Amino acid sequence: MYDYALGGKDNFAADRVVAEQMFKALSMKTLPTTENRRFMRRAVRFLLGQGIRQFLDIGCGLPGRGNVHDLAHKADPQARVVYVDYDPVAVNHYSAVLSADANATAIHADARQAGEILTHPDVIRLIDFDRPVGLLMISVLDVITDQDPAGIVATFRDAMAPGSHLALAHTTDEGKSPEEISAGHAALKPIREQWRVRDRREITGFFDGFEILEPGIVSLPEWRPDRPYDTPSGWLLGGMGRL
Repeated sequence: MYDYALGGKDNFAADRVVAEQMFKALSMKTLPTTENRRFMRRAVRFLLGQGIRQFLDIGCGLPGRGNVHDLAHKADPQARVVYVDYDPVAVNHYSAVLSADANATAIHADARQAGEILTHPDVIRLIDFDRPVGLLMISVLDVITDQDPAGIVATFRDAMAPGSHLALAHTTDEGKSPEEISAGHAALKPIREQWRVRDRREITGFFDGFEILEPGIVSLPEWRPDRPYDTPSGWLLGGMGRL
C-alpha cells in the first residue's frame, strides 16, 4: 500500500483497493506517504550537510526513488547505510538493489529488538558507533504498541556517539475532529499491523536526551521545506534531534 501511494510498482490489486479506500475516507489533498518520503529525503540531505556519513534506517519499507543510499552515495560514495525491516519482502528487495554495493546492506530484524540490531554482524561491519550516526525512524514507532517505544529509542541513543542525530516521524490525531479520527481508524482497520497515533507530548518524549533542532516538532511538510508544498495532511508530526 505504501509503495502504491508513492507511485511504485511493487504492490498487488488488494493493496491498491484498500489504499484507495483509505485515501477517499480521509479526504486528503496531500498523502501522508508522500509527506513521509519527502521528509526522509530532506532529513538525509540535512544530515549529509552536517557531515554525517553513517545511516541506520529502522523500518525502511520497500525501496523506491531517492532512497537513503542513493542520496548518501551521491554526496559520498563511501557513506555507509544499513536498512532494517521486519518484513522479509522489503529486505529482499533492498538486498537485490544493493547486491553490488559494499557500503550498504539490508537486514531482517524487528525494531522492538534494538539490542539485536545493534549487535548484528552487518551493523557492526558497516556502522562505527564511535562516530556520529544518522538514525532514521520514519513512521515505525506507530506500529509498536506492545512495548515501550521510548525505551527502544533510548537503546539506540545510548549506543551512539555525540553528534549523532535522530530523524523521527509519527502519526498523530492532533487537531483532528472526532469525525476525522473515526474515519482514520476505520481506514486503518484492514491493515494487519496494530497502529497507534500519539500526541505531540508523546512524540516529543521520544527525543529525550536529544537537542531538538529548529523548527521543532512540526507537521512534516513544515520541517525545513525546500520547495512550496500543499496544505499538510496533519496526520504526521516529526523533527530532528542531535546528541
